[in-house]
Amino acid sequence: MSEERPPRTEPSPGYTTVPPPGAGGPPLAPESMGPVADRHVLSGWWPRVGAQLIDWLIVGIGGVALLVALTAPFSIGFFANDDVGVVSLIVGFTIALVCVSIVALLYAPAMMARTNGQTLGRMAVGIRVVRANGKPVDFGYAMLREVAVKTLLFGIAGGLTGGLAQLADYLWPLWDEENRALHDMIVDSRVVRA
Repeated sequence: MSEERPPRTEPSPGYTTVPPPGAGGPPLAPESMGPVADRHVLSGWWPRVGAQLIDWLIVGIGGVALLVALTAPFSIGFFANDDVGVVSLIVGFTIALVCVSIVALLYAPAMMARTNGQTLGRMAVGIRVVRANGKPVDFGYAMLREVAVKTLLFGIAGGLTGGLAQLADYLWPLWDEENRALHDMIVDSRVVRA
């Protein structure tokens, strides 16, 4: 015969307050507790850094691939002579910037919507993004988090502050009790182990 145990009432590991529904949820009944207790564990700072570096590499490779695909048909005459003007170089760099921007703006939201909070970098290090309200990460939410807040808001703020706003955003999980970056606080998300 099994003994009746009272439900858990202590906070989940990694939380000093009651965890939001998507990142720990309400206490579970003992019979529903699996080998990992069916709860999320917050990710540390280093896995986030590793995932970001892998994702930047993927965006760079995707941007170069898109650049080559778009410009290869037009570049046949480019190497024919040595009289390449400054205007051609400026146009080439502009097209390259547009290609990388397109890949960067669509890669993370599309991947996160398809995999409920993961990109290829996050998959490689075993983490994912969860919403505090427990809803799945859809394309709109991923666009808000990755493009509007992380890229545009902190990009503009970083430009105005000489990069200090972005540096603060990247380093904030080191001293936040729930390992959240500033962009996580704005959109109410957590990064957890997958």
